[in-house]
Amino acid sequence: MHWPLFALAVAAFGIGTTEFVIMGLLPDVARDLGVSAPAAGMLVSGYALGVAAGAPVLAIVTAKWQRKRALVGLMCLFILGNVLCAIAPSYNFLMVARVVTAFCHAAFFGIGSVVAAELVPREKRAQAVALMFTGLTVANILGVPFGTALGHAAGWRSTFGVITLIGLAAVIMLWICLPKKIAMQGGSIFKEFRAIVHPQVQLALLTSTLASVSMFSVLTYIAYILLDVTGFTAHQESWVLLLFGAGITVGGLIGGRLADWRLMPVLFSMFVCIALILVQFSWSSHHQIPTLMTMFVWGAFSFAVVPAAQIRVLDKARDAPNLASTLNQGAFNVGNATGAWLGGLAISAGLPLTDLPLLGAGVSVLAFLTVLTSALLDRRAARAAA
Repeated sequence: MHWPLFALAVAAFGIGTTEFVIMGLLPDVARDLGVSAPAAGMLVSGYALGVAAGAPVLAIVTAKWQRKRALVGLMCLFILGNVLCAIAPSYNFLMVARVVTAFCHAAFFGIGSVVAAELVPREKRAQAVALMFTGLTVANILGVPFGTALGHAAGWRSTFGVITLIGLAAVIMLWICLPKKIAMQGGSIFKEFRAIVHPQVQLALLTSTLASVSMFSVLTYIAYILLDVTGFTAHQESWVLLLFGAGITVGGLIGGRLADWRLMPVLFSMFVCIALILVQFSWSSHHQIPTLMTMFVWGAFSFAVVPAAQIRVLDKARDAPNLASTLNQGAFNVGNATGAWLGGLAISAGLPLTDLPLLGAGVSVLAFLTVLTSALLDRRAARAAA
């Protein structure tokens, strides 16, 4: 069963690289297309909005498709979007191309999570989902740095050309490696929409959103913290972020194993630990060695939540696996945008950068309370059934 999961991870690697590599290429893009830095930055926001908007749209479009066919089709859309990015003659064209590329994001990870969970025994579902998401985390460690370096050396368009080739490789691997047994028809989209309005499903989606809000209220402005508070140089900052990327990779794999062991206690513990880590980061951010340790540990705990949250959604939306899993990816991205907005509000209000970790800790506490509410509803339902 490893080859099908590896094929999913390769596709995830391509998607993760195209999502984040644009950040390192923004000056090159702005200079080449003759736009300002803030306008170029909107290419990042445009992608995030494309993910959020594409989640329900692609869930509806692919509702009756076989899952194998859906995954291959979504990667073909990914290839088209990156080809358009590589040949974009203008800023507006590139923006549309980025949105087209983003449309496949949530649906691929949503349906891919369902497929990964079906490929293994029930007690290893979270580990399988974590393995697929490893492609996303490795993209931050390898894909983004190498893609940025290639863009600087050969032009930013070359980066999207190489990502297109990764997409082609992923399509071939998905077609060859995914077994026929998962090539099943999806359920009724109307039945799935009825299932996702259940309070437990909504609480699971809210948990994912709050997890991202907690992370991105700090991570969005981490460069300012590392440079202005901790005192790292711009060159050192890249290595610190590489350490953070290593943390999220390790955290995703360990989180999958722990979630398969005891899902809800793991979610409880993760959010408590994240809150404590961020509280101490408001102090340790003044010192370089503690900051290095914090970045790795914070990344590990933050991403350990992802496979657990994804499995929680699948557990509570058994009648709506495709739609709920896809919307959960949209929920993560809504959290990304909301976290960046909240952090910006805090800075605009005059709060010091060292207060941002406290903001993230507060949101993590809200996520803990959401999981606690969901667990109490589980207990009440079990007593009623007994």
